[in-house]
Amino acid sequence: MPQIIPRKRKDGSTAYLAQIAIKKNGKWWHRESRTFDTRSQAQAWHKKRSREIAAAGDDLRKVKGKGRTVGDAIDRYIADSGATIGRTKAQVLRTIREEYDIAEQPAEDVTSADLVDFLREISSRPEVGSASTVLNYASHLQAVFAVASTAYGIPLDRNAMRDALDAAKRLRLTAKSAKRSRRPTLDELGKLLSDFAQRHVARPRSCPMHRVIGFALFSTRRLDEITRLTWGGLDQTQGHARVFIKDMKHPGDKVGNDVWCDLPDQALQIALSMPRGQGDARVFPFNGATINTAFTRACHAAQIKDLRFHDLRHEGVSRLFETGLSIPQVAAVSGHRSWSSLQRYTHLRQTGAKYAGWEWIDRLSRAG
Repeated sequence: MPQIIPRKRKDGSTAYLAQIAIKKNGKWWHRESRTFDTRSQAQAWHKKRSREIAAAGDDLRKVKGKGRTVGDAIDRYIADSGATIGRTKAQVLRTIREEYDIAEQPAEDVTSADLVDFLREISSRPEVGSASTVLNYASHLQAVFAVASTAYGIPLDRNAMRDALDAAKRLRLTAKSAKRSRRPTLDELGKLLSDFAQRHVARPRSCPMHRVIGFALFSTRRLDEITRLTWGGLDQTQGHARVFIKDMKHPGDKVGNDVWCDLPDQALQIALSMPRGQGDARVFPFNGATINTAFTRACHAAQIKDLRFHDLRHEGVSRLFETGLSIPQVAAVSGHRSWSSLQRYTHLRQTGAKYAGWEWIDRLSRAG
């Protein structure tokens, strides 16, 4: 007789726990359980699963992996990775889990052709936009395939994923993203800062976007680093200002890459102009997604084309080179661990201080 145990839920309904427990040579060989809304569902699953276990013989991997899906592997990967997984990677994997049919496919049945079809489906969606985005989806899912069989006993074929990536590249479904070189002009920055400053006067409790933009320009910090920056992370005791960046983005180190970066005086003065709010230790206590959306909308309203918030970091690094700083000096500000990442800026010639005399430097550092 199948072992079905009724259990009361918090909402008063009854759940039915179906259990399978098999001993061999006096030791537990295999145990698993699943919960269902009805007794008949629990009994049907128990009967079907018992047949699968019997057919697998002594191969426990077949027993554990049978019937588990790509989505199950994604869930385990996200749960095991915890805080070490990047925010973007976790978001992409959850999107695959919730919006794409491949997540419901049994792991043992997934072929390279299925994966190519999955990448075609991503490419066909208007919100995806580019082959580089498709490559990001594929790369993040590949990380799940790399560990699923060994770590979780979920039989995803990592060779099938490799073959699919090779085919997708040849079919031009995927491609590496091109290096952006978009830089804002002083006129464009003036339009954005004027607009945001006026909004902040009208709504003093709103995010001071003009100061956030100015800090991004002169500090070269990424948006998520700006919104995580704390007052305790500002240091002026070493004869020059520094800023502490916790878990700085890096291809190899997702967590624990804590770095002190030099902070140019213009950025320091903007930070010091921010009020110290009660109950929040952050210098810019605002939501990054909200800031990014506000920036995009303001660019659209001002008819500024193809400018992203992250381009402010590129502008900031370029400005440092144009003032005559060396690669080591710029890396001390930007936080680039590999100087080779800064090689693409070496074509810039010293042109003096682009922002010398710019009216917004003083305006952004005034409190209020």
